[in-house]
Amino acid sequence: MTRRRKVLIAALVVLALLVAAVVAVGVRYRPLLLTGTGYAAHNACAMHFLTDRHSDLETDLPPNPLVPLLRTEVDDSNGWAHSSVLGVGFRQYAWASEHGCAVGDGRAEGSEYSSLIRPTEDGPTGIELPVATEAPAEVGSAIYAAAQAEGTRGLVVVHRGEMLSEWYAGGFGPDTRQLGWSMGKSVAATLVGRAQIEFPDADLDPASTALRPDWTDERSQISLDHLLRMTSGLAWDEEYDLGTPVTQMLYREPDMAAYAASQPAAHAPGTVRQYSSGTTNILCDLLRERTGLGPDMADRLLFGPLGMRSAVLEADESGGSVCSSYLWATPRDWARFGQFALDDGEVDGEKLLPAGWMEFATTVVPAGGEPEPYGAQWWVNDAGDGSPLRFPGLPADAYWASGHDGQYVVVVPSADLVVVRTGFSPGGKLDSLGVATLVGDVARAVG
Repeated sequence: MTRRRKVLIAALVVLALLVAAVVAVGVRYRPLLLTGTGYAAHNACAMHFLTDRHSDLETDLPPNPLVPLLRTEVDDSNGWAHSSVLGVGFRQYAWASEHGCAVGDGRAEGSEYSSLIRPTEDGPTGIELPVATEAPAEVGSAIYAAAQAEGTRGLVVVHRGEMLSEWYAGGFGPDTRQLGWSMGKSVAATLVGRAQIEFPDADLDPASTALRPDWTDERSQISLDHLLRMTSGLAWDEEYDLGTPVTQMLYREPDMAAYAASQPAAHAPGTVRQYSSGTTNILCDLLRERTGLGPDMADRLLFGPLGMRSAVLEADESGGSVCSSYLWATPRDWARFGQFALDDGEVDGEKLLPAGWMEFATTVVPAGGEPEPYGAQWWVNDAGDGSPLRFPGLPADAYWASGHDGQYVVVVPSADLVVVRTGFSPGGKLDSLGVATLVGDVARAVG
């Protein structure tokens, strides 16, 4: 055998080994890579078609070694975005429609591509937020201090139904939709209250069980109240790492609620609290089934009556609302939602929530597991059991909606106050972002 032939054979062997190694890595890490490309595709689609922020498609991607390897494109004329690894593998698509962007093989069930998913001026008046004629100087100082936190994009302060102050980072403004992430969970709980009013025969008693026909084992004892309070007992991992159940649900599953509902029971219902985006999507799927409403459920029950004209609650490929994570709205519309909660569901003298709903939603029911005071899809400052306040600098009656990357709607009934903070601050918390200080300072200034 000649030397040249030996070298050729050796080179072919090395090449074969490299190809085999690449294939092996691809097979092993396929779920991880697909959730990464799904995340990037959804991000690009939503940024482009919901916010017009498409100059840098990686702006809202979390820090991860995979990000530099992603290649993302947007097709404006056909309404989709896709992302892949190095442009050659693990491609995922996200499809735009009137119900936002759905990751998968097609648009949300029953929807069509629409270029009219940006903010409009028509629609009901709902909750007015007139600008206050004057505001204490301390409010401006507190807003300025909170704006210095890294990643802050929007701040709105509302007192007695009037907007005292607002601030926006460069490239953002009053008409820029921003993703609330898990603030949508608090909206989901509010939708349950709205559905009780609008659909009195829908069997939405919090104590009701046997919620799904596929729950024929111990899961049949899960109640609507358990779903609301994150005490269903279903196995779950909310860690936002590539390939975990929450990212599998958001970026790989066409029917997110069905995936979450398929998880086995890990605890007896009501005994352990475990924060779970899957639980919230099961909750909204139950609402969809019992009200007969489609992906426009939130528009009809909540956004329309409140005048939240910018709000878009995205649907998955099956047409189910992704209440856990994908609600987009301007900071002013997030403030309208907070004002609605503060007013215990009253708009223009009409009660749109059952009497005492917000008291129910912000009351902590004891359970093991995660220790933070948590009501029914709302975080609260006072657990009501004599333990120290979660944030001593905040009034005891403060409660809030909280979302990934530093999204907050904080409501303080004793100060007649609503404060909204939006941004992109991975790992940022209420105290580390200065939001707790802002709310405490403003509450004292207007008190």
